[in-house]
Amino acid sequence: MKELLSTRTTLSLAAARRIAQTAEARAIADGLNVSIAIVDDAGRLLHFQRMDGSPNSSVEVAIRKAEHAANYRRDTVFHQDLLSQGHHVVLGLPHSLPIEGGVRLQVQGQSLGAIGVAGAPSAQDGEIARAGAELLDTL
Repeated sequence: MKELLSTRTTLSLAAARRIAQTAEARAIADGLNVSIAIVDDAGRLLHFQRMDGSPNSSVEVAIRKAEHAANYRRDTVFHQDLLSQGHHVVLGLPHSLPIEGGVRLQVQGQSLGAIGVAGAPSAQDGEIARAGAELLDTL
């Protein structure tokens, strides 16, 4: 029976908080105010924080970017790049937000969830999200 079951690593709340703190530190260093969402591998919200002064719209956008990256198992910039190359079919993807700032959270190739950042220009959102995601490389 054991051969029918598998084990997997999951993202803990403590890890999600540390990832968000690392991303926030990057935002602060860059002088930016953003919202940061961390979702699990099913795309469900695990942790959220909104920096003072971040735009109201950044709340939902950060969550949607994280959901997109988790559900499609691709960073949102992948689909943004396809769209910019004229592949408009990307607009038909259900529950997607092809705007940079959603980054997968992975350990040894296994998807644990994603981080979404919104509130700055999308390229900077992506940099902040990647800074948070890179924390997993040190754990």
